[in-house]
Amino acid sequence: MTSKEFTIVREFDATPDRIWSAWVEPDQMAHWLPDGVSTPRESISVDLRVGGRYAYTMINDETGATYPTGGEYIELEAPHRLVMSWGHPTDSIEDAMQITVDLEPVGGRTRMTFTLQGVEGAPGDGFIYDGWDEALASLSRWVAA
Repeated sequence: MTSKEFTIVREFDATPDRIWSAWVEPDQMAHWLPDGVSTPRESISVDLRVGGRYAYTMINDETGATYPTGGEYIELEAPHRLVMSWGHPTDSIEDAMQITVDLEPVGGRTRMTFTLQGVEGAPGDGFIYDGWDEALASLSRWVAA
């Protein structure tokens, strides 16, 4: 893994439990990817334990291109901290990027610190940072509904 990374901090009108569930429950995971991308519920699998794996397939709504995605759970401290590898579902943990999600209650809201290690990203990159920024905006709408 490289030292490249970026962090996005967001506050949500939801509890840490609600946000945690959106990250780890298949029925919720299918609902909050960025606009233009779909994730069929049947493509999502979760083995929620340290060393367990998760997988899902993103589909570009315009082109139909598929993007199998997944990884391994590294750290699970419900509902406050989630660490997992992220990449192709068959990538080894050593070859994949790593996502860390920290959830902190703040005055009836929740502050989420999302860090993606293994790739550079910046606002306006039209790639991974912007994709995650859009996904987290969608997550905000989903958990507030």
